[in-house]
Amino acid sequence: MNIKGCYEAFGGDYDDVLARLSKEERVEKYILRFLDDQSFVQLKAALAEGNTELAFRAAHTLKGVAQNLSLTPIYEMDFELTETLRNYNSVDMDLAKAQFEKTQEAYNKVIEAIKAYKES
Repeated sequence: MNIKGCYEAFGGDYDDVLARLSKEERVEKYILRFLDDQSFVQLKAALAEGNTELAFRAAHTLKGVAQNLSLTPIYEMDFELTETLRNYNSVDMDLAKAQFEKTQEAYNKVIEAIKAYKES
């Protein structure tokens, strides 16, 4: 699998990220670094603890990283969650948890594709 095939596997926008980063080597470098990004882990932990302020920060960070790397499925799901958490003093936790489930599904699909790419 090549890097473009990796993006196709998870529904990302390879042409967009290539235009942003200019070189395929940079796309590969940053997509592999995403495997070590802690924003999703922090988001999951903050929601489990009910810390909506930290959850918002983590969701916002994840959204930005996903947008910059054209990880479209994560970006689209996490955008909704970020907006739900934005006013972290009054969050509908049932809605936030439902949106997190969708974000997690997208995240897992992206991670699986990146790992498959890395191993190929």
